[in-house]
Parts: sequence; structure tokens; C-alpha cells
Amino acid sequence: MAEPYFDLQPVPAHPGWYSWNLTDPTCFNGAVMGAMMVRAEGAVSARLRMMPAQHHANMHAAVHGGVTLALADVSLFAAARMVGGAGVDGAVTLDLAAHFISPGRIGEPLDAVAEVLRETGRMVFLRGLIEQDGTLVASFSGALRKPSRR
Repeated sequence: MAEPYFDLQPVPAHPGWYSWNLTDPTCFNGAVMGAMMVRAEGAVSARLRMMPAQHHANMHAAVHGGVTLALADVSLFAAARMVGGAGVDGAVTLDLAAHFISPGRIGEPLDAVAEVLRETGRMVFLRGLIEQDGTLVASFSGALRKPSRR
């Protein structure tokens, strides 16, 4: 599925996964987060995966908290798009809260699993966990506001 600003394509090397990339790689997702993949998990959840690299590290050689928070934010949109209803294109983050539990490791897949709790005409409410190889890294909750109908 290709759109003017977004590219969601199957990832041949990872069956069941789709690329989660903007068509402009100079925007935040591509320039900072790097290539990401997404897949639906059940009727209300989606898993977003990134591969933390050295440029995602903090001074302790762990994944920077800002990267972890950005992954949570991007996963809200991934879940809303993959398992939510219509009208999430152009949505904005209205609220995002996170609890950092343990450090993420560089060089290993870092996953955000987000669940759509409720969707209304203008809002999507979600919660999720960030995990890495069975270790809980963070928990989060957030809300998206869909764009006004014009």
C-alpha cells in the first residue's frame, strides 16, 4: 500500500511484517529512528520493531530514553493504522505517558506492542509495552486526535 507520504510494504525477509516508513526518509522516523517494521497481533494490537544502533545510544551505551519514547509515540500510530478504524491518517499525538523500567540494549530488536483501547469519531486511546528479548523496557499510554473533517 503506497500513499503520498507513507509506505507500508511487505518485508520479504520477514514474513508477516510490513515496512513502517515515510516516503521521505529525511523526516524524523527515517532520519532518527531508522527502518522499522510492523505487524498486527490479534484484533486490537500491533508490534512495531526497530533496531537500535550506536547513534541511538546514551552515555551509558544503552538506548537513549528519547528514542524509547519516540518508539512509543510512533507505535501509537502503527497500532491505530494496523488494527484501528478509518481516519487516523493525519492524526496527532494528544497525550503520551511513559514509565521507563529497564535500559534497552543497542544492536538487538526493540519492540513496542501497542493496543487500541477505544476509538471514537475524533480520538484513539491506546496503551502498550516496549520489550526487548523478553525484558520489559517501558510501559506507555497515549491518545491520538484524528484530523478535522473538511
